[in-house]
Amino acid sequence: MNASTLLLIISATTALIVSVNLAVDPQNGLPKSEVMQLKGAVGPESIAFDRNGEGPYTGVGDGRILKWQGSYWDDFAVTSSQRKNCTRPFAPETEHVCGRPLGLQFDKKTGDLYIADAYLGLQVVGPKGGLATPLVQKFQGKPLIFTNDIDIDDHDDVIYFTDTSTKYQRRQYFTSLLSGDSTGRLMKYTKSTKEVTVLLGGLAFANGVALSKDHSFVLVVETSNSRILRYWLKGPYKGKHDTFAELPGFPDNISINSKGEFWVALQSFAQLLSISDSDLLGVHAAAMKLSEDGRVLEVLEDVEGKTLRSISEVHEKNGKLWIGSVVMPFLGVYRL
Repeated sequence: MNASTLLLIISATTALIVSVNLAVDPQNGLPKSEVMQLKGAVGPESIAFDRNGEGPYTGVGDGRILKWQGSYWDDFAVTSSQRKNCTRPFAPETEHVCGRPLGLQFDKKTGDLYIADAYLGLQVVGPKGGLATPLVQKFQGKPLIFTNDIDIDDHDDVIYFTDTSTKYQRRQYFTSLLSGDSTGRLMKYTKSTKEVTVLLGGLAFANGVALSKDHSFVLVVETSNSRILRYWLKGPYKGKHDTFAELPGFPDNISINSKGEFWVALQSFAQLLSISDSDLLGVHAAAMKLSEDGRVLEVLEDVEGKTLRSISEVHEKNGKLWIGSVVMPFLGVYRL
């Protein structure tokens, strides 16, 4: 796939987003979001709340994980001990040293925060934060080079996470997309045995992960293929997978709400590709809500890109949507 082809796909899928928009009025959608400035940081990719409901917590581009303290952001944790030159908000060339925390998920039983660091693998830090401890950095003797998202089965003490590519690091994401790379994996980490297994391989840019409410299946996003796959953990289809949803755009992270519905962030690449607005007229990010069987329930958009031009995650909590972005210097907050 070359750049021209990708731009055509982006334009076409953007038109489809508009065509399936179920919001009553786009101007009552994401443009109404408030923003929480990060001040000196960018790229709040993922969002999490601890078992006490405190937060949000989010990982940013300089390798830190921040916690919202009600009126200010506080440093909570880091994934690398090599922090001497990790002061710039956005420095892809030092991410492999400073760390780049992406997916975040709290263990409701222990209060520990599990972290998918793009370069430093699966990690964990206690409820008080600090320097995280590596859990999985290699598989079958080879380093994980693009750990992306995570979800936890608290009942079985199992962690599901994605390895986006075995060829390309996070800072090479665009090359991975253009090349058609399909080396991504959905993986499983068993806490009691520390065993790591691959549930699904051959994925095209494996991205977001989310367990169903009854833990009967786990969803994994294939960004390059614009779809979500369902891997069955229980029942007659255990060990098999199927397509959960075909999406009109490039899905990023996925999260579940208290009703068992899923919010998917449909990413806009206008910002990521550094291409002018005139070249990508109409390209914008969207938040899509899916039912537990993959039906589209709602779509929220910022058609003009006034507030949210790039979305990486949508997390529903306390009557609000907390919206992350891998490139913006703030979180979005949309009141439901």
